[in-house]
Amino acid sequence: MRIQPVRNEAEHDAALTRIQELMGAEPGTEASDELEVLVTLVDAYETKHFPVNTPDSLTVIKFQMEQRGMSRKDLEPMIGSRARVSEILTGKRALTLPIIP
Repeated sequence: MRIQPVRNEAEHDAALTRIQELMGAEPGTEASDELEVLVTLVDAYETKHFPVNTPDSLTVIKFQMEQRGMSRKDLEPMIGSRARVSEILTGKRALTLPIIP
């Protein structure tokens, strides 16, 4: 087992290929140890080079509305008046705990 850091795309691709080969390794074996180390190295590389930003609450609400085919009016029973829904969706009013189910 020769383990080295994952520093570039070619090494990343090679590590992913090796991970695929090791996926069926029995726990406690040298192969499973190699798998664990490679997964850790790939995770560190991907975290650094392909960060995933967490969306804000308003973006999540708008995305869910779009996915579910909902309109602003559909939010009124959950949030309150049309004006309050508008204020929240435009960012003029913050979400509060009673609003969040």
